Amino acid sequence: MLSDADTSVLQIWGKHPLKGHVKISGAKNSALTVIAAALLCPEDCRIRNVPNLVDVKRMGQILTALGVKIEHQGDVLDINASTISHSKAPYELVSQLRASFFIIGPLLARLGVARIPLPGGCTIGARPVDLHVRGLQAMGADVQIEHGIVHAYVAGNQRKLKGAKIYLDYPSVGATETIMMAATLAEGETTIENAAQEPEVVDLANFCRAMGARIRGAGTNTITIAGVPRLHSTDYTINPDRIEAGTFLVAGAITHSEISLSPVVPEHLTAVIAKLQETGAQVVTEAPDCLRIVPGDTIKATDIETLPYPGFPTDMQAQFMALLTLSEGDSLITETVFENRMRHVAELNRMGADIRIKGNHALVRGVSMLSGAPVIATDLRASAALVLAGLAADGKTVIQCLHHLDRGYEQLEVKLLSLGAILERVPGSADTSSASLTSHSVLLEKD
Repeated sequence: MLSDADTSVLQIWGKHPLKGHVKISGAKNSALTVIAAALLCPEDCRIRNVPNLVDVKRMGQILTALGVKIEHQGDVLDINASTISHSKAPYELVSQLRASFFIIGPLLARLGVARIPLPGGCTIGARPVDLHVRGLQAMGADVQIEHGIVHAYVAGNQRKLKGAKIYLDYPSVGATETIMMAATLAEGETTIENAAQEPEVVDLANFCRAMGARIRGAGTNTITIAGVPRLHSTDYTINPDRIEAGTFLVAGAITHSEISLSPVVPEHLTAVIAKLQETGAQVVTEAPDCLRIVPGDTIKATDIETLPYPGFPTDMQAQFMALLTLSEGDSLITETVFENRMRHVAELNRMGADIRIKGNHALVRGVSMLSGAPVIATDLRASAALVLAGLAADGKTVIQCLHHLDRGYEQLEVKLLSLGAILERVPGSADTSSASLTSHSVLLEKD
């Protein structure tokens, strides 16, 4: 059965300038791991600046299914994991949320056992869990994958993980966070080499430290965790979402509009700001946590290669591709993080863009204008790219499959309306949406 987000469509009438200020919500990717990390603590935890998103609700439902008490009021989440009554997460929830796999580390650390179905989420690449598994095995866990379920178990009377030296073949954010959470309650010291350096890793480390964990080096490529016997209650505020901030900066650039946004952490956006300036826009720091974008007269072409932080984020690739469709000249975009993250190209071309793909490269030849068209959101960041393209296009754009958008952007339509955009979410025909989804599934199979 299709949900409202599956059947409704977003209509955007383009070519309307934006103006004003937008409030940036808490970071989705930080919130999901911080909520999972609350499982480590047998006392009350209060988490602030939590975005009201579908993914956050699903993570809350997963913790509730484990026996955890959760109360959600506004952007504040109160979690009490004093009692965890189950070590197995329900498949119907995990299958919808890739970040649900993060609970394996805290469950192993607290209970010595975890049974987690292999996760779902956006179809942007394989994103295997082998780095997570190898890290947990190095810490003494017995991990088996059978019939789509990851069974993890720690033997011995104490059922405690042991500190270990772990080298990651790739600086995976997820694996870094899983190992770091598991190591907080392990016996001895754990070192993660070639660790991910993303701000969300630092956010998670700061939350764990606020509960009494002993973590050094978060934000560098070497993280050291000295295990402690128990963590304690805390009150923690999540960082603002750097990807939402970057998306709104691109919204200003693509619509030739001057807008400001806060709160932000400007150093989290260094690569994004540098590329925006290469396209001719200026990004001005108005206050330590406030940025303003001043668009250029034209959009200049530039090349982009996605890389782990502090490189250009893969989560901004689709939005910049939308921007560069209207540039003067040719741009080359190279996706190195996920192997299947250019499904938005066909939809942008439907709107009049000139983009050609070869392997993990996209050649974007700038065009003078985009035209509104019916399009399908294929994943979370692709949906944002189509919204941006719709804001800049001539005529009306109709975007289907809004469940992707609702997973990662809090009140995006409300925020855009406050800036002067003309858009509306309306009920779509279930038959039409089903047909579109079916045809899209065929495309996925062919790919």
